[in-house]
Amino acid sequence: MLHLQPLTQPPADTMEIFDKQYHAPGTPPGTLAEPPPATAPATLRLVEFSETEYTEREVVELAECAACLKGDTVSWLHIQGRAQTDMLRELGALLGLHPLALEDVVNIGQRPKFEEYEDQLFVVLSQPIFREGLATTEQVSLFLGEGYVVSFHHGADDPFAPVRRRLQNHTIRGRGADYVFYTLLDMVVDQGFPVLEGLSERLEAMETELLERLDTSTRQILQGIHEVKRELLLLRRVLWPQRDLLSQLSRETVPLIGAEVRPYLRDCHDHATQIVDLVETYREMSTTMLEVYLTGVSNRLNESMRFLTIIATLFIPLTFIVGVYGMNFGGASDSPWAMPELKWHYGYPLVWLAMIAVAIAMLLFFRRRRWL
Repeated sequence: MLHLQPLTQPPADTMEIFDKQYHAPGTPPGTLAEPPPATAPATLRLVEFSETEYTEREVVELAECAACLKGDTVSWLHIQGRAQTDMLRELGALLGLHPLALEDVVNIGQRPKFEEYEDQLFVVLSQPIFREGLATTEQVSLFLGEGYVVSFHHGADDPFAPVRRRLQNHTIRGRGADYVFYTLLDMVVDQGFPVLEGLSERLEAMETELLERLDTSTRQILQGIHEVKRELLLLRRVLWPQRDLLSQLSRETVPLIGAEVRPYLRDCHDHATQIVDLVETYREMSTTMLEVYLTGVSNRLNESMRFLTIIATLFIPLTFIVGVYGMNFGGASDSPWAMPELKWHYGYPLVWLAMIAVAIAMLLFFRRRRWL
């Protein structure tokens, strides 16, 4: 179910499968409406580096970043949390960011995509994560300009700390802003592997339990299968366009991305393709498990119906015999059509023996025909 929320209202449930926000119909394009109240104010972290120098600090005002973002060093500004409208307007004026791109930063739940403007590249990604034990996604927005990268992440935890450690350790210094841009892309894409590994473990555990408990109540297992299918549906929805995005970036000529970075982008696209393949594999596994469950339920129903049919079939001749001798015709009559068995001394036990013999004969017949 697609869940659309206007920006004037806070999200009712952060675990909705599709959490999409939009402007009211008729709103001019590029309008920056106030986002829903954030749990914590956005934090800004500025990183500047060259081949020999590295500085990192938190900033309070964007004015502190003005000289750095337009300087000779490579600058990376990361904004963690929900940025307020005034901050986005100021940043847009500082770097000349396109208002449509800033609108997509505010309106989370965007489909992964990239836009190339005159002097900047804008990318929207979806980062798979586990939240409260369930797989979901968080939006990541990236701007690439001449000598700078600006990143936005709307979640609670900063996913790019490992990238900063690599910069501190001189691992990727000496590279340009386009390589930092690729590194952030790769970081977001590779987040899909641990999420899918967790889903794989859940699927394997449920499959084992399902096969062991096919003869007992499996309602809880069925609920787990549906939850995993729901999470895989969400991941498929965002990871397919994300793979296409990386395919375009790795093949099209983008002036801001140098030729030496393109092989890395192709590798990143390869990772995205592997993740999509895993999603499809796990979706097939969950569908197969659901079919196994339904087949098990059907087999149990068939077994029950077969047992009840055999019992009913056994009692058909016995009911006939009891019905015949229950008519009591001619108990004290001399008519030749009277029931002579009613006067026999051992008539009652003989009827019981006859009924038992009929039941045993029928059971042997069923056994021979492999109905039992």
